[in-house]
Amino acid sequence: MKSQDITKAITHLSQDERLKKVIDASPRPDFLKNEGRDLNQADPFEALVRSIIYQQLSGKAAGTILARFHVLFTNKKPTPKLVLKLESEQFKSVGISGQKTGYLRDLAEKFLDGTVDPQHFETMTDESIREHLIAVKGIGRWTADMFLMFTLHRPDVLPTGDLGIQKGFQKVFKMRSLPGAKKMEKLAKVWSPYRTVACWYLWRAVDSGDSDW
Repeated sequence: MKSQDITKAITHLSQDERLKKVIDASPRPDFLKNEGRDLNQADPFEALVRSIIYQQLSGKAAGTILARFHVLFTNKKPTPKLVLKLESEQFKSVGISGQKTGYLRDLAEKFLDGTVDPQHFETMTDESIREHLIAVKGIGRWTADMFLMFTLHRPDVLPTGDLGIQKGFQKVFKMRSLPGAKKMEKLAKVWSPYRTVACWYLWRAVDSGDSDW
């Protein structure tokens, strides 16, 4: 996300007094840094490979497996064709389960057959991209939303299925319980078209531990 777009987003979002408190107390968003949630990679295929490998694992364990996986390509980055050339034992040797091996192969196949075609992402809507990504085994809406936010840098994504976002709403709006998707969408309507940046601040609100918001 370009610096000028983030500046516009901050100006717009600061009109919401609740969110402005978080904005004023937080650093400027940087979507090029890994916040522990994002799938930020220059290459869409690599970003989605990473997301699958990281599923249900601690960051440290997943990082080790991902590094070992990259070694299989002899200093080359993983591509759909190269992934499909790997034997099951090669996946197993670096710590990738049989289930995730199936997910990675399905991802590679869908990149090759055009089900997922990054060349068309620029002209596709967020929802259309979600639908194409969810067609891949092992990729759900949350992964698709993180991909839209941190790999494609789409500005108006609201991942209502993310627990951190739910907690962010609860904290900023002083709710007794976690809100549902419809409630969050209603409250975030005024943040559009910069809900991606708003979510960055909701995560910061939860991570900060500040109880004054």
